[in-house]
This record gives sequence, structure tokens and C-alpha cells, in this order.
Amino acid sequence: MPLDMRILIATDAWTPQVNGVVRTYQRVEEALLAEGHEVFFATPDRYRTVPCPTYPEIRLSLVTAWQLDKLLDEFSPDAVHIATEGPIGWAARRACLKQKRPFTTAYHTRFPEYVAERVPVPVAWIYKMMRVFHNASNGTMVATKSLGVELEARGFTSLLPWTRGVDTEMFHPRQGRVFGAGPVALYVGRVAPEKNIEAFLDLDIDLQKVVVGDGPSLEELEQSYPDVTFTGALEGEALAAAYSAADVFVFPSKTDTFGIVMLEAMASGLPVAAFPVTGPIDVIEDGVTGALDDDLKTAILRALELDRQVCLEKAAGFSWAQCGALFLENLKPVADVAVVKSVALPKRSAFPKSGK
Repeated sequence: MPLDMRILIATDAWTPQVNGVVRTYQRVEEALLAEGHEVFFATPDRYRTVPCPTYPEIRLSLVTAWQLDKLLDEFSPDAVHIATEGPIGWAARRACLKQKRPFTTAYHTRFPEYVAERVPVPVAWIYKMMRVFHNASNGTMVATKSLGVELEARGFTSLLPWTRGVDTEMFHPRQGRVFGAGPVALYVGRVAPEKNIEAFLDLDIDLQKVVVGDGPSLEELEQSYPDVTFTGALEGEALAAAYSAADVFVFPSKTDTFGIVMLEAMASGLPVAAFPVTGPIDVIEDGVTGALDDDLKTAILRALELDRQVCLEKAAGFSWAQCGALFLENLKPVADVAVVKSVALPKRSAFPKSGK
């Protein structure tokens, strides 16, 4: 593998979107640059876009495989990583296959479930499409063990572990209660149907409920829940202050593949209340850094009793430097294949299929 790699990352999720995928690649870029690697992003801002149906905040790129083919020739990367299954992702995939160029992908989002929330299409059909997309790669990065087990059972192959990190210099306990004396139950994330926020907002519980974030459901939820504090999207110090002003973090989603916000909450000294599903079961230690229960109210009440200092200590075990190093390690076989091709040696498989 080249010591200083040229890495191309193709992603449909990019600024001004605010989500875990965007934050992950921004921090990974910082880690890679710090190690002397060159990183180029193929993102929607480089192409004409149209609003995504039912979610106009997201822009869909009008990009072609020819454009990505040309970009690959111009940048000549040592490794290609495709982050998303949108128009840019599919165009990059086609370009890589045309050039017989190895590449990795990542499974960030439960795309089949998200689509099913909005369009009457069987989830099994969309999973078939996702298998076609990812199994053409030399490896698919997944954030948690439970997600890997689930995807393997659905026929996904060559799965690679890839954790996430948290910025403990930004997210840490602070003085001040910006939402009042408390107790405060906090949600941070996109305000969208797939996040299952109503499971939190409908609870009959004696806590002030605060929702931080923006999304297509924000206006509707503001009207339906007038007693809930909706702040809209927050970033930087304002976001960190919001975490510190709460007493428990509530993660009602059953579709997230990880949930970086849980790490941010723990780093701020907040125990997490969540359902026992993929993501929370991998990040949260039940009864230690949070509470997992099929009854979300029970989980919240249990989490309130936990030691906040332990949450801080556990969050310190996740770093973006570690995340970047593992990402680079996952690229190594792909970069090695590219080197082999460049000297006209026989092509080899970087990642053997599961079970073989």
C-alpha cells in the first residue's frame, strides 16, 4: 500500500446536510490528512441537483457514470470508497466496474426501511438492490457487529468492521442549564419519520422534553406537541451546551445503524435511554452507560439513576483518530490491488467471500 495515498470518496450526503454520515467523513478526512494522505470528495455540490421527493432538504445529483469515469482518470486515486447508494454512489460504482478498479463501500443507512416509510415498495426488493450495489465492492464497511450479522444473514458479503468516534474536546460537561432547572430529556438528530421521535414525545413522563434538529417532520411535530421545546438544528458550542443542559439522552430510533449522537451524549455525561436494537445494543452498556428497554419510559427512568462519570469514561474509548485508522486499514487491500494492477500483475481478490 502506498505510504501517502490518494483517496477518492464518493458520497451523496454532504454539507449543508447535518447528519452522522456527513460528520463521519468530515472527521475521517481530518484524520487522513493528518497522516499525510490526499483526499478528494465527489459530492453533490459538484453537479446539478434536484430536490429529493418527500425530503426536499436533500439534493439528488444529476450525475453520470461518464463524469465519474473522467474524475477517476483525472485524480487517479490509489483507493476509492463509495459512501452512499444515491446517484453519485451508483455512478461511481459503474465507473469503477468499467475501469476494473477495486473499491469499498459503507452501509451507513437503513435505506430499505427509510424508503418503505415513504413509498409502498416491499423492503425485500430494496434489500436486493442494496446487495447488488454493495456485493460488487471489495468490502462493505459496517459500524457495528450486530449490523454485520444482520446484513450477512441478508446475503451481504465481505463485511468490514468500522467504528465511529467522538470529539471529547467539544463534547464534555459544562456549567449552565439553558433549558431551565430540569429534569430534561433530550433528543438530537434529524426530525424525520424514520427516527421514531413520537415514541419519545408521546410518553407520559414528568420531564421537560427537548428536540434538537431539523427535518421534514419539524413543523408538523411543533404543532402536535406544543409543550415540547424544539430548537431547530444546533452546531458547535450551542449543540454541546444543549447536551450538557440535559439529564438523560433519548434515542428512540429503531433504524439507525450506529448513532454518533449517543457518543456525544455520553461524552457530555449523559446516560442514554433507547430500545434494544442495532446501534444502541452495540454502543450502550445496559445499566452502565444507559438503559435499553422495549418500554422507552422504563429505559428513561432507569437511565436517570446511572453514574454520569462512567458515561464520560466510556465515551473516551471512542476517537476519530481510531476511526480514521480503521478506515485506512480497510482500504489497504484495495490499494494493494491497485498497485498490483499498475505493474500489470495478475489480479487478485482483496476480500474473499464469506463462508468460502
